[in-house]
Amino acid sequence: MALETGSISIIKKELKRLPKEVLVDHLLRLAKYKKESKELLSYLLFEADDEANYIKEVKEEIEKELASINYSSVYYAKKGVQRVHRMLTKYIRYSGKKTTQVDLLIHFCKQMRACKVSYKRSKVLKNLYDRQIVAISKAMASMHEDLRLDYENELEEIL
Repeated sequence: MALETGSISIIKKELKRLPKEVLVDHLLRLAKYKKESKELLSYLLFEADDEANYIKEVKEEIEKELASINYSSVYYAKKGVQRVHRMLTKYIRYSGKKTTQVDLLIHFCKQMRACKVSYKRSKVLKNLYDRQIVAISKAMASMHEDLRLDYENELEEIL
């Protein structure tokens, strides 16, 4: 027999009626069991207020991770780039902001173009790159016109 999971609205109502101490205990317990929960909680508590610094740190992490990839074969390069992309997707999901998503994906694409193995040599890397371009375009479509114009020049660079 599986336990029924409550919907988000039911959980939200229940959380609102809990005392602060119990809520803190529940959050700490949640963070203890899943690394991603702890990372998201850390983002919300410490980094959400300074999005520009968060973006800068993630960009540095992308550069560091892409530089550490084994480029001796296309296979290893592909696996390394996919690992960096999974990390990037996680950081974008934590933020939840379209501007952060576009900024980080454009940076990722620029770094992919500059890495030692051409992304065009691997169908998987080429498809990954093309999906990022589509994701950037989708995110830009929902942005304010002024922001969209700022990012369109950068998008043209990576096309």
